[in-house]
Amino acid sequence: MSLKILTCVKQVPATSSVEVDEVTGVLKRENAAAKLNPYDLFALELALTLREKHGGSVDALSMGPPAAKSALYEALCMGADSACLLSDVRFAGSDVLATSRALAGAVRLMGEYDLIVCGKQTTDGDTAQVGPALAEILGIQHASYVLRLSIEGDMARAATSFGDGELEQLIPLPCLVTIEKDANAPRLPSYRRSREVGVGDIKALTMDDFIDADERDYGLAGSPTQVERIFPPVGGADREILRGDAGFLARRAAEILRAGKFLKDATL
Repeated sequence: MSLKILTCVKQVPATSSVEVDEVTGVLKRENAAAKLNPYDLFALELALTLREKHGGSVDALSMGPPAAKSALYEALCMGADSACLLSDVRFAGSDVLATSRALAGAVRLMGEYDLIVCGKQTTDGDTAQVGPALAEILGIQHASYVLRLSIEGDMARAATSFGDGELEQLIPLPCLVTIEKDANAPRLPSYRRSREVGVGDIKALTMDDFIDADERDYGLAGSPTQVERIFPPVGGADREILRGDAGFLARRAAEILRAGKFLKDATL
C-alpha cells in the first residue's frame, strides 16, 4: 500500500538561555540560535522508513517565523519529498489550541494524508498536546508515545509506551501518531540531497490562504490559555553543600527552610 505521510516538525531554541517578552510571555526567537526539535527526528525517521517499505511520499510541515525554513531544509536533506512553512505574524503567541487550529488549516490545504507523524513533544513547550489536539480537530484517531508502528492494510498497528509497560493497538487509517524518544535511530542529512534541494523549494502558507481566516481563532486572540507570568531562571544563586550525619543534615535543612519562610517553626 502506497502511503501519503505528513510529518509535523518545529524549529526550537538551540539553548535554554532564551529571552522572554515579560508582557506577552512569548519567547523572543528572532535572535536566538535554533535547531530542529530533537523529538521530530524520530518522527521523520519513522515516516521515511515507512515510505521505503510501502512506497509513497513524505511531506514536512512547520509553523513558525521565516527562519524556521532551516528546520524544514534539514527535513528535506534527510529525505522528505516536500516541505511547507506556515508563517504569519498573526500566529504569534499561539497556545496549543491555536497552534493546532493553524496546523489543521494548513493540512486541509495540503491534501489528504494516510498518516500524520509528530514528535511526542517539543523542547521549548514540552506540552505533548499539539499532536493529539491536531488529530481531534481533523477528526481522525491518534496514538501518543508510540515506540513501534507498522502498517497492515488500512490499519496502523502501534505499540505505545506506558512507562513500565506497553499497549498495542490497531488504528484505522487515516490517523496521527506521536513518536517516543529513541523509537529508532534517525539518519543523518544526506550531502547529495543537500545539493539537490534548497530553501527555495519550501512552499509558504499564511493565514490568508486558509478557508477559515478569522483572526480570532489564531495567535494570542485564539488562545484560551494565557501566560500570566514567565521569566528565565536566575543563575548563580547562593548554595550550601551540607555534610554530616542524618541528624545534623535534618536540623540544618530545617533551619534553611525556616529562614526562607518555607517551613513553620517546629521542634526537631
